[in-house]
Amino acid sequence: MKNLFERTSSNWVRYSEYEWRAAEDGTLYLMPTKTAQPSIYDLLAEYQKIVLDAINIGRMGMSKKPDAEIQKAIQQFAVKYGLFGLMTALPTTPNFMEYEAVYLPKNHFIKEETMSTEKYLALFFPFDKLDVIKRGIESMWNIQNDRVMMALALTMTDKPMAVNMSFQREYAERYDWMKQQFIDWAFTYINRFLYYEDYDTLNDETQQMMQQSMVAFGGIAPTYHIALLDKPTIVWDFHSLLLGIQMLFSFMLTDSENPIKLCRHCTKAFVASRPSAVFCSPQCKNKHNVYKSRTKKNKDGDKNA
Repeated sequence: MKNLFERTSSNWVRYSEYEWRAAEDGTLYLMPTKTAQPSIYDLLAEYQKIVLDAINIGRMGMSKKPDAEIQKAIQQFAVKYGLFGLMTALPTTPNFMEYEAVYLPKNHFIKEETMSTEKYLALFFPFDKLDVIKRGIESMWNIQNDRVMMALALTMTDKPMAVNMSFQREYAERYDWMKQQFIDWAFTYINRFLYYEDYDTLNDETQQMMQQSMVAFGGIAPTYHIALLDKPTIVWDFHSLLLGIQMLFSFMLTDSENPIKLCRHCTKAFVASRPSAVFCSPQCKNKHNVYKSRTKKNKDGDKNA
């Protein structure tokens, strides 16, 4: 897998600070603060950390951690990696501004199969509307009053208009949607982990159910093109962080040499340096052995009492 990514790059935008804001209907959104500064980074350079952080946040949701705790973790995730880019991940194409309406495949969040562009944009700009004019397949977006946003858009000219719009300060994503996406990734990993861990004890019906849940994992995949550099090079076109994580997660799930595992002590997800590893660090291994030794002594003491 290393060879697949070492000659590719994919830029994404993150802000220095994010905040939770509640809309008039009470819906909670995460968005950059008004003074936050954007920066561009290569998400492939940090792909293992991104996927592991995503799984660990999802496991918080699965274990019913308090919303305040999960919100803090998601906020920290956004500072490190940016928002998901749900606006461009959900439609059939990230170039939806070039069409008369937005077309949506089945997903967890929006029931409609199609909706007007204006209505769709309102889902992600609930507080400050963008200066956008839409007439049929033609659209015009004005950001001349914000120099930072203009500079960002000029830097990312290779991205579709909608992707650049999702990099703006006014862009926001719903907490319940983000939380569910993290949980979906964690569920996918736990399902895969338990399938192989407990394979010999699973009946046929349970095996088939777990297999079907993995078949459902996926969706719209990132596109790519071949660049003729010093040698032919795959360049992935990530038009949302969500689809980037989805693809990278898929590669990591099928990596048999350095698999994702759950630490036997702290239970956090980690990338194993070898297939037989069961602890995420020497510290966790030592702590586990200490606790195990204490437990054994306590049991022996009870027997001798």
